[in-house]
Amino acid sequence: MPSTSPTLHLVCGKIASGKSTLTAKLGDMPKTVVLAEDDWLATLYSDEMASISDYVRCSAKLQAIMGPHIVSLLNAGVSVVLDFPANTVANRMWMRAIIDVTNATHRLHFLDVPDEVCKARLRARNESGEHPFALTDEQFLQISRHFVAPTAEEGFNIVTHRLDDEA
Repeated sequence: MPSTSPTLHLVCGKIASGKSTLTAKLGDMPKTVVLAEDDWLATLYSDEMASISDYVRCSAKLQAIMGPHIVSLLNAGVSVVLDFPANTVANRMWMRAIIDVTNATHRLHFLDVPDEVCKARLRARNESGEHPFALTDEQFLQISRHFVAPTAEEGFNIVTHRLDDEA
């Protein structure tokens, strides 16, 4: 038996709030793996994703296979940094189900970053060409309409990260 229980790290924040940057840092911990939705979606479904509804469909397929895999990793004593957006109650319910069938501890990292900062970061990310998906300001707003900040009532161990925390 490992001396410490594995941890499932979850991230919640709007597009370009810094989720992937944070998950990369968290992934540097010993016995920890990062699973990044964007990487998997770009590799498996990039030719199928032309709209938000395509993203939702492909993401659901990915969740269906990744859920049991994440449970296996956690039960084997490996911590997991899940770079999948915990941005809606439905996504967090899927993540909560993973927690409930493991002995893992968890942290829900909420990146509370203003929209204007996210949009500026998104534009810079788009210009760099390093991210597998480029979005417009309009798509940012369209997707952000579905964003729901986590609440204590959902039962997660929430760690809030604000812009002034980055300094």
